[in-house]
Amino acid sequence: MADTPPATSNRFPPQIPFIIGQEACERFSFYGMRNILTVFLIDYLLRNAHPDPAAREAMAKSHFHLFMSGVYFFPLFGGYLADRFFGKYKVIFWLSLLYCAGHACLALFESNIYGFYTGLLLISLGSGGIKPCVSAMVGDQFTAENKHLVKKVFAIFYWSINFGSFFASLFIPLALKSLGPAVAFGIPGILMFIATAIYWAGRRHYVIVPPTGPNPHSFLKVVLSALHGPKQPGGDWLSRARAEHPESAIEGARAVLRINLLLMPTIPFFWMLFDQKASTWVVQARSMDPQIGSFTFQPSQMQFVNPALVMILIPLLTAVIYPAFQRLGWELTPLRRMPLGLVIGAASYIIAGYYQVVIEGGAQLNIAWQILPYIVLTLAEVLVSTTGLEFAYTQAPREMKSVVQSLWLLNSTLANVAVAIAAALNIFTGSAQFFFYAGLAALAGTGMALMARRYKVRDYYQEAAPIPVGEHAAPGLSAKGA
Repeated sequence: MADTPPATSNRFPPQIPFIIGQEACERFSFYGMRNILTVFLIDYLLRNAHPDPAAREAMAKSHFHLFMSGVYFFPLFGGYLADRFFGKYKVIFWLSLLYCAGHACLALFESNIYGFYTGLLLISLGSGGIKPCVSAMVGDQFTAENKHLVKKVFAIFYWSINFGSFFASLFIPLALKSLGPAVAFGIPGILMFIATAIYWAGRRHYVIVPPTGPNPHSFLKVVLSALHGPKQPGGDWLSRARAEHPESAIEGARAVLRINLLLMPTIPFFWMLFDQKASTWVVQARSMDPQIGSFTFQPSQMQFVNPALVMILIPLLTAVIYPAFQRLGWELTPLRRMPLGLVIGAASYIIAGYYQVVIEGGAQLNIAWQILPYIVLTLAEVLVSTTGLEFAYTQAPREMKSVVQSLWLLNSTLANVAVAIAAALNIFTGSAQFFFYAGLAALAGTGMALMARRYKVRDYYQEAAPIPVGEHAAPGLSAKGA
């Protein structure tokens, strides 16, 4: 008798709105403070420390990208604590409280460099620590019964991020200009408290994947065993770990290596481009005419274009463009989208670099000209970041999902450290910096396209039914070759 195929459901689990609502408010809080950070450092906090405007701009950019590197480094700890010891729910909740404390420091110590940087440290711990856990927890709410909804929910999840970012980018720069730093940093703090309350309100509905505890078959232990284990006939070098580890652990290590050997050498070059829209692009906007019609734009306010476009492009690409390419017989798979996004991101910097050449020639461009490179960079973001978020989740076994999400975010740490060092050393200035980063991204996109030809896709999803809070059975996973 043939096996009965699993039933399918086209309804999202009822707990999803709590996670999406929490994410929208948390992203408002993060982008609200992040998007005004460069301007605040230049015009307020570092004004007395660095009287020279050019030196102050370079130092502000360096400090901004060091903060961002911390935001994307601490996911390693958040993912590890969630996977091994406390579970995703507890890590998200307790780090959210730390996150709230960080926002309070920004509002209270806007004129005290030590207090303000303490707030940035707490925010990087809180924001970074919950990043891999929230995105992985979204995927945990789905099983084989409704796994066809995972791609759609990740698109909605990313849309909600940009919903929060849009309003933060539009209004918080105005608050900084008209109400001062304390209020401008205080409003995001209130939104972070609301985000924590929304997340706590859904606590009885979440599917809880229990932490694995200390893992004798972790990725590092499997790799170390393989390095000194006996050679296995017909197997790869990781097969040498079979004497000490089960095949599932070895396959998990293979999955981690497969993902990161593809992503780590290439994706950081995209984040070098993307995160500079809150630093280098803001500095460029400060030299432009801010008047558009009767409205005067703040330099950091132009960042609202990015989330507004993302909210349009995600449904357009998902519902129209991707299916159209599929009908034409050339599907835009994740391994095609990401290299294409890197090259398109490089094009955005070529456009912005041309603007800088014009500005350096003595002309003053209107700030509205920045809309075009924002459009191009946003298209690149959807192709790279939305796709990568989904790709990193589906390619990881259950025991590795939060950690692999952390490694995906670690790409941004590497990118921001590189940009911070380059800004501090003032290696590239003016238009040269735009063309330099464009060249790096174009080369990375080409390299990724070549490496992707050898990548073997293997998707992992939850297999068992959802587990209510309080029960302890651990769901399995199904692996599907594609």
